[in-house]
This record gives sequence, C-alpha cells and structure tokens, in this order.
Amino acid sequence: MSAEACPPVLFIDEFLLVVDKPAGLLSVPAGGPGRDDCLAARIQARWADARIVHRLDAATSGLVLFARGAEMLRRMSLAFEQRVVGKQYVAVVHGHLARDDGEIDLPLAEDADHRPRQVVDPLRGRRALTRYRVLDRQGHDAEASSRLELKPVTGRAHQLRVHLLSLGHPILGDALYAPPESAARFARMHLHATRIAFMHPHTRVPMLFDSPAPF
Repeated sequence: MSAEACPPVLFIDEFLLVVDKPAGLLSVPAGGPGRDDCLAARIQARWADARIVHRLDAATSGLVLFARGAEMLRRMSLAFEQRVVGKQYVAVVHGHLARDDGEIDLPLAEDADHRPRQVVDPLRGRRALTRYRVLDRQGHDAEASSRLELKPVTGRAHQLRVHLLSLGHPILGDALYAPPESAARFARMHLHATRIAFMHPHTRVPMLFDSPAPF
C-alpha cells in the first residue's frame, strides 16, 4: 500500500470520521526508521483536523474512530473512558473452545523483558475483561479452529490476543502470541474490529457501524 493510499471512510461529517483500517498498517507513528506511515497520518493528510480517538494493533484490521477538533476528541475520549462505546471483534483461533460463551477476567501487564508483549500478571496487572461467544467450529485435531465474537469491556494493550492465549487458543497468524508456524502459514492475524456503537458527540444520535471480517 502506498503512503498516499487512504483507507475506506465509512462515515464523515464535520465532527467525526469512521475509518476501516487494513491489517498491517500502524494506527499512529512508531519509533524507528520507516515507521512514520500510519492510519492517523493518512487521514490527517486529507482532513487536517482529524484526531484518532483509539487504536488498533498494526496486525488488526477494522473500524477506527476519528474526532474532528479538540472538543470532539475530548468528548469521545471521555465516552471511551466511561465505557459507553460498544466495540465488537471477530477472531479465528486455534482449537475448539470447550464453552460456547464466557468471560475472561485476567489482569494484564507489560512483559518488560519481551516488549511489546503483554502477560497475565495478578500482582502488577491492570484488570482486563473480555466477553466471548463461539460463532462456529471447524476442522479437527491440528486443523481445528473456532470463529469467535469478542466484546472487550476494558481496553488494555493486546487484551484480546493475550486473553485468548490464556485459554490455550491463540489467534491464527498472531506473530507475537501464536506458535511460529501459525504466523508462517497465515498471511495475517485473524482479528478484525467489526462493529462500533456510540452516541454522536454533537447530535446525540445513536451511531452504529459494521465492517465484515475479511477472513
């Protein structure tokens, strides 16, 4: 993808943009040479007042919300802090989950020796809560996989990836947490931010956007 390519914009008005980020693109600039290209830069090249409200990992695709101007950013950031923004993901993981649905309530902290990895840490970790539901199970033995609907209640770094790993079901193609052969086999990580719901910060009209998982 060229640096000038603008990802699909699902919604735009004078207050907000909703953008569909492709896998492999950073949300914001990262340190190091050649890591300035990112979703925020591409959007701001066309809409200078756009400010990214939340982030997705580079390997994750899906819906990202931008606020236009400082006041809209303040309002939407507060909505995220108050957990009144609904977020939903789809993932495909290795193996068959034993339960059809459930919650994963495990605290997460940075793995200081292996950054940017995160780990379950009951002593230093911050609370992290994920709700999941199995949509489909396919394959057998080494080829077994499950398609999941995920609803993160909190928004910790790598939360969904580490929580699913903690169940023994890493995400297909996850270069950080799945076995090396998984990343070698799959061209991308199978995690997509498929839905976002929120109250428009200016009009107060409920907003809902969907993006089908591309896997």
